[in-house]
Amino acid sequence: MAVALLAPTWLPSVPGIRLATCAAGIRYRDRDDLLLIDAGPEAAIAALFTANAFCAAPVRVAREHLAAGAPRWLLINAGNANAGTGQAGVAAARATCAAAGEVCAAPAHAVLPFSTGVIGEPLAVDCIEQALPGLCAGLRDDAWLAAARAIMTTDTVLKGAARTVRLAAGTITLTGIAKGSGMIHPDMATMLAFIGTDARIDAALLQELLGHAGDRSFNAITVDGDTSTNDALVCMASGASGVEIKTAADRDGFAAALDSLCLELAEAIVRDGEGATKFVRVIVGGARDRGEARRVAETVALSPLVKTALFASDPNWGRILAAIGRAGIEALEIERVGVTVNGVEIVSAGGRAPNYTEASGQKAFAEAELDIVIDLARGAAGYTKYTCDFSYDYVRINADYRS
Repeated sequence: MAVALLAPTWLPSVPGIRLATCAAGIRYRDRDDLLLIDAGPEAAIAALFTANAFCAAPVRVAREHLAAGAPRWLLINAGNANAGTGQAGVAAARATCAAAGEVCAAPAHAVLPFSTGVIGEPLAVDCIEQALPGLCAGLRDDAWLAAARAIMTTDTVLKGAARTVRLAAGTITLTGIAKGSGMIHPDMATMLAFIGTDARIDAALLQELLGHAGDRSFNAITVDGDTSTNDALVCMASGASGVEIKTAADRDGFAAALDSLCLELAEAIVRDGEGATKFVRVIVGGARDRGEARRVAETVALSPLVKTALFASDPNWGRILAAIGRAGIEALEIERVGVTVNGVEIVSAGGRAPNYTEASGQKAFAEAELDIVIDLARGAAGYTKYTCDFSYDYVRINADYRS
């Protein structure tokens, strides 16, 4: 059961961007599992990908096609990751791009492939090829909800969000969808996210702004500490509104909307973490630099002992202290460290806070949403990590995943 997460009932169309889904039978039966997106003839596209060295074949091919310039089409399948498939997997990804290009009257390098699902299985290229003509013929601008549903795997809730931004030159729309529930850890967070906007923006600037947004959202979440082979975050700007992002004010307004949208989608992934019953922010402050704060936040957020205590609503705060202590912070003065959970001061001066009671701790840890605030008291830098608890269902879901 996702933590305080409801599926959107409507997502606004983005002028210039069209989508279509279908049931290709790649792995699932009786549900859509293939998505085609047309970003428009003048689209600028930016993307971030997994840092996993064993990256999937579609990631390799998508990077190649982005470098070749002027991509327009995105082809996404669910149910098969096309990862751990060697050169045959690369050939399969290229074959799907060629097939999509032929149907859409575009060169193969104008198509970016994305896959999510089971690792190590050959991709059913024939299923995709057979579905493409109908998929291309069915493109429309109001299929964002269907698109979000088609890319789901172990997700329990469809994930999507939107922003409307009034800039000096006019109003623009940003609509985004995401999937992800397990195998979530930077870089990037198996997750996929696709954002469309009708703004007109230079591709290099879009890449810069997406990198900033991704760093503070999709690269700041963790469910289980496993970095996927297939992660990708893509932003498509059709330019159809004619509103150009040129001035500093317009850039700031667009960037703020993109940051906010990415964070909402990233949080939705954690809220729908496999078996999650708690949504947790680990907020570290008082660090000497952002990297130091990030190490502490990640160590606490990744600790299985912390995460299982959260599931049990057990205020076993010693596990948090132990995680802070092993984060590798040079010359950490433990007598200055403070910890609060949902406003309850638990640790001060490196030990139990004088006014702390087990009852107050129990009440704080029983909440469905928790803010674990850690003050290192050695500087002005900070970092926030978004995570969830570990429940019995996490083991069950992943033990049964290929069954």
